[in-house]
Amino acid sequence: MKEKQKDLLQKMAEARLGGGKERIEKQHQKKKLTARERIELLMDEGSFEEVGMLVTHRSTDFGMEKQLIYGDGVVTGYGTINDRMVYVFAQDFTVFGGALSETHAEKICKIMDLAVKVGAPIIGLNDSGGARIQEGVRSLGGYADIFYRNVQSSGVIPQISAIMGPCAGGAVYSPAMTDFTIMVEDTSYMFVTGPNVVKTVTNEEVSSEDLGGASTHSTKSGVTHITAPNDLACIEHIKKLLSYIPQNNQLTAPKLPFTLSEEIREELEHIIPDDRHKPYDMKKVIDGICDKDSFYEIHKDYAENIVVGFSRLAGRSIGLIANQPMSLAGVLDVNSSKKAARFTRFCDSFNIPLLVLVDVPGFLPGTDQEWRGIIVHGAKLLYALSEATVPRVTVITRKAYGGAYDVMNSKHIGADMNFAWPTAEIAVMGAKGASEIIFKKEISEAADPEAKWKEKEAEYALKFADPYRAAKRGFIDEVILPKDTRRKLIKAFSMLENKQVDGPKRKHGNIPL
Repeated sequence: MKEKQKDLLQKMAEARLGGGKERIEKQHQKKKLTARERIELLMDEGSFEEVGMLVTHRSTDFGMEKQLIYGDGVVTGYGTINDRMVYVFAQDFTVFGGALSETHAEKICKIMDLAVKVGAPIIGLNDSGGARIQEGVRSLGGYADIFYRNVQSSGVIPQISAIMGPCAGGAVYSPAMTDFTIMVEDTSYMFVTGPNVVKTVTNEEVSSEDLGGASTHSTKSGVTHITAPNDLACIEHIKKLLSYIPQNNQLTAPKLPFTLSEEIREELEHIIPDDRHKPYDMKKVIDGICDKDSFYEIHKDYAENIVVGFSRLAGRSIGLIANQPMSLAGVLDVNSSKKAARFTRFCDSFNIPLLVLVDVPGFLPGTDQEWRGIIVHGAKLLYALSEATVPRVTVITRKAYGGAYDVMNSKHIGADMNFAWPTAEIAVMGAKGASEIIFKKEISEAADPEAKWKEKEAEYALKFADPYRAAKRGFIDEVILPKDTRRKLIKAFSMLENKQVDGPKRKHGNIPL
């Protein structure tokens, strides 16, 4: 008997992680890897330690007692990624379709509990057909146990979900409550109700890909933050993402070695067009300010009128929020407000300083936006930035009009340092609209109303469309040359490194959800 047990343990040990990274990488064209291959690629070589390998399900209904498989469809354990401790679970679609049972859920909960106790990120590699229907309410209870831990872990340790196969029904709510969701193109999908149910209830014909594929969720719903062409690329995204964030909410992100020089960036002088109505690419500003090739964009294909992501400034990890004039002139709308608010709250939870680059003409007008709740969604971003206690620095590159000026990390909502380029225009509204209102009578009574309007527009622009009035009131700390921006920001964030804020005593605020 002991010999049989010994043989069994030996076989299981060999099955753990025996393929070697080179062999697995050669299969990257295959798209889908096994649960153990995924873990092997994710973790530092030889670092993974499995927990719960001998667990089997407890179900005796529908002949399940004859189908006992060790591990019960999920591989759980711990190890290191770039020498930093992480905890991981990987659902195994080859075992009961990766369906979640009572014991499957217990394994995941155990590893989540360990992650919180130790203070290290939890990574979920999701590939499951959903709840194991043979177990009824016990599998549903298992999901709820995981959901509860997602909430309790939120803002305590980073939680990353990779969707590497199906994720449907109640299973979608765990990834939705984690900090970042990554989906693999063509092989993964997420939805609450599948195509068959949709057809039965609404008579709509839709494929799994169109209903809940990576493209759908990265462009339309915003459910997923990053997409990857295959499993290998997905795993590389997880590693890259981890490099910008700390182990837990008590620590700061790893700082890379950096040698300071004069840090002047002449290329920033030529980005803003002479014509104030002409767009430019804010990502060029980001590249000119941040460390070379350090910008890692999040939610790239969703609400493209605002850019969010991680970058480095003199080796220090920062979160970056920037209006994008190349899309909808950089206005704030429902989706961009939600996108930036969520990213703000993550950075604030994990001590990542925030840099906000502003070129915003206001909020997007129209019945569609009003009926979709632009008021409450715009308030989410306002609330998130007002609540954030991490170092917050703003640079206004061009337009900062109306309420959007206030919302985009203005001095009035607690920003620590606010800079403006000489091209900045800080006003209630654009010169054209403002002059039409202020000088309405003069324009209408003029012999040439169009010429008078242009004259008054220029007069208003000369008087108000600059950063100096705001600077005189202390709303702008300094008007700086674009080429000096990087140097000023490095000094500002260094100065703010030990910032501490004691907020009002309360259970929690009531963000307008």
